[in-house]
Amino acid sequence: MRVSLPVYPHHKTRAEVATLRWVRQNTNIPVPEVFSFDDSNANEIGYEWILMEFLQGTSARKCWRTMSMEQKIALTKQMATFQAELLEYGKPGFMFKNIGTLDVREIGQESNAEDLKKIAPGRLVSHGFFMGDHVQYDIPRGPFRSSHDWLSAELNIILLHHTAVLKRHRTKMTKRTPRSLPPILDERETTGLYHHDLHLNNILVNEEGEITAVLDWECVSALPLWMLAKVPKFLDGPVREEEPQRDLYADEAPDVEAENNDPEYLDNEGKNELYFIHRMEYETTQLRKVHVARLRELWPELSLEESAVKIDFFEAVSQCDGIWVKKARRWADCMQKGEVVRWDDA
Repeated sequence: MRVSLPVYPHHKTRAEVATLRWVRQNTNIPVPEVFSFDDSNANEIGYEWILMEFLQGTSARKCWRTMSMEQKIALTKQMATFQAELLEYGKPGFMFKNIGTLDVREIGQESNAEDLKKIAPGRLVSHGFFMGDHVQYDIPRGPFRSSHDWLSAELNIILLHHTAVLKRHRTKMTKRTPRSLPPILDERETTGLYHHDLHLNNILVNEEGEITAVLDWECVSALPLWMLAKVPKFLDGPVREEEPQRDLYADEAPDVEAENNDPEYLDNEGKNELYFIHRMEYETTQLRKVHVARLRELWPELSLEESAVKIDFFEAVSQCDGIWVKKARRWADCMQKGEVVRWDDA
């Protein structure tokens, strides 16, 4: 049972139920079946809740060190397949129009084929739109017609939150927007479901390393197709092409206290933690190549190079608050001058 605090009453619970039911009906991605839900707090426990199926498996994070590279490659290919399957490999007539979180006007306890046909992107249920005072801002909330409209709304939220700090940076960012994200489209932008939180804890596997469940579909939305080219979180990280040699790293005495008391403890097998950090960086670097190759195979129409520019703009918008404002300014300055610089290198 998932019990929700009233951070975005009604909308967040309905959106998660609609998304889980749509994914379960239209894809082969293993997600839990929703048995019942209440999107109000007028019940015995006083909170919104979803009662769903318990799926077997262990988080991939706990198994990752003991999985072979072949198993990790297979898992990565499967996740790329799931990513493409969320829009059925780009087949016309299957994908959504508009940017927003899935919803249906009247969603009942039982889902049927007719109800699922009515599911479509609606109001965007995203932390940036409802956290803190953001829920009270007078801004468009979706569905959005285009990438331009969506990211303009994201920038408006930041501007309202930090007006004095960000006013000059927003000017540079919005000057860049029309070149890569046209504000006017003849028709509404084609979109697909994008799972923004695919880290290893949200992927369950069996003893053979095969995926048994993909979890946490809260706040998952239909976003522009270029966002689906973004690598999942479990493959994100620094580039490391050279394989770390285990014997070159220092030994580490077993931490008995951590092993006994910390539920997140992972056995270092007598080696310094730095070895496993570098090992993870090396493996994710190689697995990103596997992921990209599988996406190209399944979805040849998608331009990963063109998508990368738009993803960088999204990252700049997302990170131009707080500690990353100087980096966002550097990136916007370079792009305004016509210098193509990746966000990671700014």
